[in-house]
Parts: sequence; structure tokens; C-alpha cells
Amino acid sequence: MPETSAQTQGKPEMTADAESTATAAVNNGEKAVDPAIWGTIKMPVAKDPAMEQRIDEIIAAMTLEQKVGQVIQADISAVTPEDVKKYYLGSVLNGGNSAPNGDLHGPAQDWIDLADAFWEASMAEDGPQIPIIWGTDAVHGHTNIPGATVFPHNIGLGATGDADLLERIGAATAMEIRVTGLDWTFAPTLAAARDDRWGRAYESYSEEPELIAKLGAALVHGIQGVPGTDNFLDSSKVVATSKHFLGDGGTDGGKDQGETISTEEELRDIHGAGYYSTLNAGVQSVMASFSSWGDQKMHGRKDLLTDVLKEQWDFDGLVVGDWNGHGQIKGCTATDCPDSINAGLDMYMAPDSWKGLYETTLAHAQSGEIPMARLDDAVRRILRVKMRANLFEQPKPSEREYTGKFEYLGGDEHTEIAREAVRKSAVLIKNNGNVLPLSPGANVLVAGDGADNLSKLSGGWTISWQGEGISKKDFPQAETLLDGIRRNVENAGGTLMVDRNGETSSTPDVAVVVFGEDPYAEFRGDIGTLDYKPGDDRDVELLRKLKADGVPVVAVFLSGRPLWMNPELNASDAFVAAWLPGTQAGALADVLFTDAAGEVQHDFTGRLSFSWPKRADQYRLNKGDENYDPLFPLGYGLTYGDESTLDELHEDAVATEANTLTLFDNGAVIGGWTLKVMDDQGAEEWSLGAVSSPSKALTVKPADLGQQENALRATWDGSAPAELIMTRTPTDFSRETNAQFALAIDYLVETPASGDVHLTFACGEDCGAPFNVSSMFSQSNYGGVQSVMLPLKCVADAGVDMTKIDTFALKTTGELEIVLAKIAVVPAVGGATCTNFPLVK
Repeated sequence: MPETSAQTQGKPEMTADAESTATAAVNNGEKAVDPAIWGTIKMPVAKDPAMEQRIDEIIAAMTLEQKVGQVIQADISAVTPEDVKKYYLGSVLNGGNSAPNGDLHGPAQDWIDLADAFWEASMAEDGPQIPIIWGTDAVHGHTNIPGATVFPHNIGLGATGDADLLERIGAATAMEIRVTGLDWTFAPTLAAARDDRWGRAYESYSEEPELIAKLGAALVHGIQGVPGTDNFLDSSKVVATSKHFLGDGGTDGGKDQGETISTEEELRDIHGAGYYSTLNAGVQSVMASFSSWGDQKMHGRKDLLTDVLKEQWDFDGLVVGDWNGHGQIKGCTATDCPDSINAGLDMYMAPDSWKGLYETTLAHAQSGEIPMARLDDAVRRILRVKMRANLFEQPKPSEREYTGKFEYLGGDEHTEIAREAVRKSAVLIKNNGNVLPLSPGANVLVAGDGADNLSKLSGGWTISWQGEGISKKDFPQAETLLDGIRRNVENAGGTLMVDRNGETSSTPDVAVVVFGEDPYAEFRGDIGTLDYKPGDDRDVELLRKLKADGVPVVAVFLSGRPLWMNPELNASDAFVAAWLPGTQAGALADVLFTDAAGEVQHDFTGRLSFSWPKRADQYRLNKGDENYDPLFPLGYGLTYGDESTLDELHEDAVATEANTLTLFDNGAVIGGWTLKVMDDQGAEEWSLGAVSSPSKALTVKPADLGQQENALRATWDGSAPAELIMTRTPTDFSRETNAQFALAIDYLVETPASGDVHLTFACGEDCGAPFNVSSMFSQSNYGGVQSVMLPLKCVADAGVDMTKIDTFALKTTGELEIVLAKIAVVPAVGGATCTNFPLVK
């Protein structure tokens, strides 16, 4: 039976007569790929001769400055409409933390107003009028916009295996983008995540290339329409982007932006599968990957960007970079990189570096270092995509067909699609004793911290980049899982008890415990072990407590990847992998509960699109690998008709010791530590967004040090004494003390301290010692991050019990502003001595 256009995998035609020049080809000093391996593809969108002639005429009329402007994309937080007009910029984007007026929670109308302003600026330029194109990361719905429909992340959609559903999700997302006047989404992600420690694993549909190919093509058809039909890039569609080309999911150790470890054939068959299918589906843009292969960054690989993608695979759309990714090429910086456009990049994503990059790119074009033919080709591709998207024929954004029709933004039809996706994505892992489905007439306890937490339910790329701090105010139409359970139970006359810690005045008939990973996006989400929260047993202890009380326990696990959960599986009667379901998570309750008459409302149909680990060190666990030995294989999932009993699992946490030596890194608190801000009125715990101490004397919020949100800005305003505190369960640092380790702090001072600064080590009540560290913060160090080490021996010599350290605290009575990059216990180097840190008497 032939596959439908949305289901085709689009495998390349392998040509026997393709020239094999790999052994001689050189790209930036490295051996290039073998063209015979990659085969050919014929794109389904034919060039229109009239369109090509029009493009010729426009390019002939453009100045060099106008051509350079077209190949640069700036972030809306760092560019104005006046800049667009002056520099002839061809595109803008909104990064994960960018929004009109800097207000992530602002109304949708603000997006339309700004889209109009940018469009009008682009059309006011001298010479040919070329409309600007605005790109956005609508990766699980148009989720930068309050009120939009938030669908499950790709890992959940992979578990549905439903191409028709993906096409409808793509169409709904495109429509909501159109409502706000935008033109282009950076989706779908086609990564084949091979190491589940990768912080972007949830952006991958599966470890299985064939499933990625099927679902990716379906989403492209939904976003753009089907080539050759009337709905292709019509007024309800936007431009789609296949990303990140190529191999982003195969990086060594699961490290974001790292080196992809694979043979050339694996690069083609595993990581290339989604590109074969989406190119055959007519995708109009491809985003280059931050990652490298063969020790060369993808942003600079001419052999792949030009020779394979554009020439052998017939791709005539545009290749866009990722966030300053061109600056990672050897010899390049974010503001100067001719190598990337010469390799085949058509549009630099230069969010905050665009002005400097414009100037150097113009100079390189004037000198001939960037050949005019290459610059003209890049401009041609950008104009071609804009014309195919009908941007030259459309009026300004606010006057387009669907702009401002807010009934489509989070409307009923799209919400129902999201609810269907939630129901189909959940995977039933365990159901001992047929605990599920539940009776809605029972006495039900809901516990854990996830049931009513929209940030945990939705994950990263929701309002903000990391997904923290969202609420029902942002999504009034949202139904959390708690809401859905309440609806089922109350409608059937049951009783609902809600307590995060499982404390109740009476014994429930059943407990539904909802817990899981806190939200994250790339690199902050990278982890070192598949053990779920090593060193933090609060979730499993809650499950064990309820089970010990004789209460049947249903665990609903929220995560962006499969993790080693043996203790939690043992402590549950039923276990559901719900992934990151989004703002319609309440639909899962319709699967967990029968109707009032006892009939199943919806059965489980989700199947694992990633293999589930048997051990916490099974980092690369993929079907077809040698010694493949999962706890639950790819495709596993129970239904209510299955008779299945999961026996007791081992709880030996192999290679999962908590990294208690690192307290803070890459913008996140890790190793079981907790960060708080405290003043004389109390304390507040920090998660991922911004938080202030009760009197506002100390505020902390994410900061950028070369990458997005990889640091933390702490600001003391001097109004009252305040301290930044790191705490965890008592930890033994005696071994590190004997081995001459030190507490190392990497930081940048932006406002020097106006008063004394004390660093305290504590080991319980009435146990600790403060050190005067004022000299560390006495002057600004705008020139770069500095590192200071306080030897643990100094702390031990002060009488602190190093076997039960539970607190590090930084306190000042005056003003101080610092950016923290990292806090860790490391081997002391550089002559660190106690004399630099006097003990406060």
C-alpha cells in the first residue's frame, strides 16, 4: 500500500554514478563527506520562471548594503524598526525570552503592532521594497503568546505515532501564528536523540529515525500546506523550518552543541531521516545546527550545507543559522564570520550581534572575500521563500486575513486537538492489580507538586525560554491535571483531597501523585546521569509513605525523557509516563478515570518512542544498538485490556551518585542543592525565574554570560541586610577537605560592594563560621569573569564540622550586584590561602 504524502519517509535516491570525491575534497582543512553516500532528492516545489525573473530584477536593483541587510536576522530585543529601515534588515526573530516591549506576558495585540512597525520600516527603504519576515520558536504551539494553545512537546507526540494528529497540530499552530501577524516558525525539530542526558531530548519525536521522518513530514504539511495544492502557503499557513541540520541529537555525552559521534552512514540514516522526509514535504527553510561532526561546526560545513543539502538534495529554500552559531566556527566571532555564508548559510541569526556583523559582512563583500555570486545566491533564496509565502502580495500584518482574529488563538477547535494529543501521548508503564482505571466516585487524594503546576506540565519554550513561572493568568483556557481530576470526581459525586505532601485527615481510596522534572531548555537541561533527582528523595518518599499507609498509588510522571525510576516504579501500583502534556493536561484525567457508570472513557494508546533504561548508566540506549537491554523497549505501552504485573525492580543506583560538589552551574542549582534569598522578614526559594527576598532587599534572576541564561544575577539594594543561601541535606566534605579542595566561585562584579560581605559555612544550628570576603567584591570586573577559591581547610580550622555541611550563605548589608557563573567544590589551585579570607570574630 503506498504511503500518503504526510507519511512518506522520503528516502534519497542513491545514484551509482555520483562522483566520489571525498578523499580529495577539503573543507576548512578537513576531509569532506562522500557525495556518493548521500544520494539525491527532487524537491516537490518547482521553480516558477516568472518568480525567478522578478527576483533577478530585484537583485539587479539592490545596493550592496541592501543585499547584506537581507542576510541578517536580529532579535526584537536588540533591534528597532528604525534599525530595520537604516540597515535594510531582511528578518527579525523573537528569541525564547524576547517579546514586544520586553513583556513576556503582554497581550497578543502587542505582537501585531510590532509586526506592523517592522513591516512598515522594511517597506520604507529606498529602492526595491522587500517585506521583512519574522521568525518565532513555535515548537509546541505558538507558545510565546499568552492564551495560545500549548500542545505536548515532541517526545509526547512521538508516543502518539499519529501523523494525522501531527498535521492537524501543525495547521493549528500556523493559524495561531497568523493571528499575531507573524510569518515563520522554527519547527519541526528533527533530532534523533541518542543520549537521553541531552537537555533537548524532549524536542525529539523519537530515537527511531523512521518515526521522526513520518511525524516531521506531517507537521510540515500542517504548517505550510501540501505542495501542489491550493493550501500550500496560503493565508492560513506559515513557513516551516527543519532543524537542526545535522546530527544535533547525537552529541558526545548528550552535551548540547557538542560533537556528534557517528559514522557518515549513521549521520545519513539516523540523523538525516527527518530531512529526507521534510524536504520531500516541501519545507522552505533549514536551520544549521550548533553541533559539529568531524570536529567541524555545522555552520561552517560547505560539504553538507551546500554540496549535499542544496545541490544533491535540490533544496532551493533558505538556510538560516542558530543563535550566533556562526560565531562558534574556528576563526570566527559573533560579529565577524565570512566563512559561514561562504559555506552555505543564507541568513545569519545574529540576535544581539547583528550591527557588528552587518559592518564586517559588508566589508567582506566589498573586498571579495564573500564572492558576489554567493551573496546574490543567499539573497535569491531569501526572496524566493518570501515570495512563495506571498509576503510581497500581502498587506501589512494587521490587515491580513486572519490577523487579530483572536477566537482562533487557543480556541475550542485547537484546544480539542491538544486534548486529543494529551490522551494519545500518555504511556501506561505499570498497572499492577488493575488499579487503573479509577472510579470517579472514590475518595481521591492528589499529591505531589505537578498536578496544578503549569510550568512542570508544559516544560521549556512556554512563554519564556526555560518555561518557568507561568500561570493560569497566562493561559485562561488551561485545564491542569488537577482541574481534570476535579472535574471527573466532582461530576460523579466522589471526594477530592489535595495536599502536596500527601497529608490528609482521612485515608483516601487512592492517591494520584503527580511529580517530575522542573522545566528546562537546552544546555540547562543537560544532565550527568539518568537517575531521577539523585540526592533528592522527596518524591519517592512521598510514594513510599502513601503505600505504607495502605493507599493504592498511581504515579503520574512529568518529564522530557525516560529516566531511571526503579524506586518510584516499585513504590507505585500504577505508573504513567505523561511527558510534558501542556495546558490541556486535564484531558489525561479522562484516561485515568472511568465515567460515572464505570465505563472506560479513553484507553491508553501511547507507546514509548524512546527506550526506557534498566540502569541509570544506560545513556545511549537505542533499538538496534549492540547489547540493547532496556527495562521497557521502544514501542512498549499497556492498555486496559492487558494483564500485566511488574515485579519488584532492583534499586541499585549504578553510577548515579549526586554531584554534590557542584552547587550551581549553567544557570541552574544542581546536586540536590536549593537556593534561597533571605532578609530579616523571611526567605523565598528560587526556581528558575526572578525572585526577591520578602523586603525586596535582594533579587536574583537569570543572566547571560556568553550564552542565554547560563548565569544568575544577584542584586542587593542596600535597604536591609540580605543573604543568598545555598542549602541541602547535611553533606560530608571531610574527604574533600583532606584532599585540599576549595569552594570556588566564578563571578562578575557589576556594582561593587558598599559594605562588608560575609561568606558563611554552616553545619546545623549553632555550627558554622563566617569569612570576610569583601575584597572579592570591592571593584567591578567588567573585563571578564574571575574565580576565587576559599580552601575548605580554612573552614575546618575555624571549627566547622565538615562532615555535615548544609549551608553556604553570601551576605551583605550594603549595595552589591554580581553575576554568578558557577559555584563548586574543586581541587584548590593557584595558591589559594586562608590569609585572603579573614574569619569574622
